[in-house]
Amino acid sequence: MRQKQTPEQEVPALPWQRDGCFGCGPENPTGLQLKFKVGPENKSSICEFELSSRFTGPPGYAHGGIIATILDEAMGKANRLKNRVALTRRMEVEYLRPVPLGKPLVAEGRVIRVLGRALHNIAEIRDAKGVVLARSRGKFMTINPERMFPRETEKARQKVD
Repeated sequence: MRQKQTPEQEVPALPWQRDGCFGCGPENPTGLQLKFKVGPENKSSICEFELSSRFTGPPGYAHGGIIATILDEAMGKANRLKNRVALTRRMEVEYLRPVPLGKPLVAEGRVIRVLGRALHNIAEIRDAKGVVLARSRGKFMTINPERMFPRETEKARQKVD
């Protein structure tokens, strides 16, 4: 994956509100509130962030579940770059180095292969020097949001009209 670059364009929105999402919901005061942008050449989703002490695992470092959540979000946002709504089917995380709290970090996700409804993705969390601290691989399955989330998509449609 590429070194840190400042992305400009936001990742395309989903067809329903996700304000309460733990990973990216702006209205969730206890969540991560991650904001992803489109990476270079529209091939990745990128988020620059810092983790506060409320996400502590080992002293001074992030909890492994929070690291997995961030990697899942990065891979999930990459699906939107392929105009797909897809849910995590399977995910594997490699914890390479402790992820520090209170330091600038970058998460980047990308789709590496699409096979029918399945998207195969990768993601990384890097420090400010570009050192990879954690990485993941995942398989995501494309869904029809109107069938799976009919109430949410209908509410979103009514807000637009």
